Amino acid sequence: MKTFKCSICEKEKPEQTNGGVGYGRTKEGNIVCYACAAELDKADMLKNGRATLYLSDTEITNWPGTLRIKIEYRKTGRHNIAGRRYDIWFSLEGQHWHGVQYGDNTQICHCKRIAS
Repeated sequence: MKTFKCSICEKEKPEQTNGGVGYGRTKEGNIVCYACAAELDKADMLKNGRATLYLSDTEITNWPGTLRIKIEYRKTGRHNIAGRRYDIWFSLEGQHWHGVQYGDNTQICHCKRIAS
């Protein structure tokens, strides 16, 4: 069985065979397990006030699905090019956020902090 060592938690973990290998890489090329990637994504959101996440019916997630945030309010509207627009609102550590997904052919949601 192939394994990898996470550069953050320093744990040796097995590579997965379904739905990805179980790790990602930082800009510097360091290997990071999906659990630690969630913490990095969250820290980046809190620092920069922006994120590109994935929208499902009840929550918003990072790519591997290890960061999960419950949607507090959802609104469906019209969009002149994409046909449909989904607006969502959620909170993360006391900060209020708004996200937008355009159309039904994607799950990509552009999120921005709106208040603290």
